[in-house]
Amino acid sequence: MAKTRGKKAAKTRRSWRPRLSLRRVLLWLTGAVVALVALFAVVPVPATPYQMMEHWRLGGVARDWVGMDEIAPVMQRSAVAAEDANFCAHWGFDIAALREAIDGGARRGGSTISQQTVKNVYLWQGRSWPRKALEAGLTPVVELVWTKRRILHVYLNVIEFDEGVFGVEAAAQHYFGVPAADLSPTQAARLAAILPDPKDRSASRPSAFVQRRAAAIRDGAETIRRDGRAACFAG
Repeated sequence: MAKTRGKKAAKTRRSWRPRLSLRRVLLWLTGAVVALVALFAVVPVPATPYQMMEHWRLGGVARDWVGMDEIAPVMQRSAVAAEDANFCAHWGFDIAALREAIDGGARRGGSTISQQTVKNVYLWQGRSWPRKALEAGLTPVVELVWTKRRILHVYLNVIEFDEGVFGVEAAAQHYFGVPAADLSPTQAARLAAILPDPKDRSASRPSAFVQRRAAAIRDGAETIRRDGRAACFAG
C-alpha cells in the first residue's frame, strides 16, 4: 500500500512538472516583452524582424534612425493625417475607424499608428489571427509605457517607404535628396501618401492617385495643426 501511494505521489509530481515549466516559460516571455517595451521607450530600435528579413533577402537595406527633433513637424503631422487622424484621442484602438474599415471592406484599413508600430517593432507581417491577437495584447502595453510622441517617433523611424528603404530619414534622402528635417509640406505629404503601399507607389514620381491623396493629406496636416489634434506629439 505504501509503495502504491509512493508511485501515485511520484506520478503526481511528474504531472505537475510540464505545467510548471510552461508557466515559467510564459512568465519569462511576458517579462521579456515588458522589458523590451520599457527599453524601446528610450532606446532606438536597432532593427525590426521585417527589416532583418529584407536585409537578408535584398543583401542590405537603407535605414538611419533620427531623433524626433530631426523630423520636420509637417512630416509628423502628415503621417498622422494620413494614417491615424485621431492618434492623440485614442488609447491604441480607433473604434470609429475600425467600423469604417469593416464597412469599407478591403478598401480601407483600421489599424492605428500605435498598432502599426507594435506590428513592425515586435511582430511579423501578414494578416494571421495569431499576429492580430498578439498585436491587440501588446498595443495597450505600449500605449501605457510610451508617450504618444515616442510612438510616432518610433513609427516614423521603422516604417517602410520603398523596397529596402526604412524610416523617414532614409526615405527623404531616397526620394528627394534632403534630410527629414528639411522636408517641405508637399514632400512630406507625398511620403505619407505612399503609405501603406510603398512598393507600388512613388513619392518622387507620384501617380495621379498619389497626387490627389497627397493634396488631401497636406490639407489634413494643416487642419490637425489648427484644431489641436497634434498636441500630443508636437515638440
